Amino acid sequence: MSDPGFAREELMTIAAARLLWNGCVCFVGIGLPSAACNLARLTHAPDIVLVYESGTIGTRPGVLPLSIGDGELAETASCVVPLPEVFSHYLQAGRVDVGFLGAAQIDRFGNLNSTVVGPYASPKVRLPGAGGAPEIAAHAKQTFVMLAATPRSFVERLDFRTSGGFLEGHGARARTTARGGGPRAVITDFGMLAPDPETEELRLVALFPGATVEEAKGKVGWPLAVAGRVDAIAAPTALELETLRALHARTKAAHRRAVEMPV
Repeated sequence: MSDPGFAREELMTIAAARLLWNGCVCFVGIGLPSAACNLARLTHAPDIVLVYESGTIGTRPGVLPLSIGDGELAETASCVVPLPEVFSHYLQAGRVDVGFLGAAQIDRFGNLNSTVVGPYASPKVRLPGAGGAPEIAAHAKQTFVMLAATPRSFVERLDFRTSGGFLEGHGARARTTARGGGPRAVITDFGMLAPDPETEELRLVALFPGATVEEAKGKVGWPLAVAGRVDAIAAPTALELETLRALHARTKAAHRRAVEMPV
């Protein structure tokens, strides 16, 4: 296949950005979710309200932050509030439209693991842990998950359930006290998954240019269901690519200068 002129990671970021709308209140994570949300802000959603876990509300960074404690977030925020208020006043009060999450593992019902790989008492890998993800998963009106797909990350059974998606499916989440709507989109490097309306099992609903159903099935560790209609995700526009690449270039230059500054 010839080089399409863009990378799959760029496709992931752009596809996620397109899911956001102007005025949306979005609880943002570092990495690809941050790139997607800021791309949306710089293109079609200038009034998106970005909330980072450090307490920055309505931040408008010129470059992507290295962490939630990056000074760029506080300097460009509409306000900075104490961490408990982010969760109580915004998240638990139902004021967050979208929560963006990542993880090490996801299962067929959108449950996430960011705690351990292997047995909890003697894991093969100990991961960063929950952070605010369980609360985001429980209370955001909907969640989007961004995760490159391999059979090791899209697994039949989680090694540890850090954050709840649709639990065991078939209405299990609705029978709990979780107020949020659960995972509505999983953006992967082959396309997009979304829950089946009846079973709540994730199924393939859209593919990126150049990706196939066979590729998707080969990257998922369970028998992947396929929607009756699988949409083709439009290739990036020139504006989307130029804006995203300029954002990454500014970020790289800013972080390089920070490293080179004398102490």
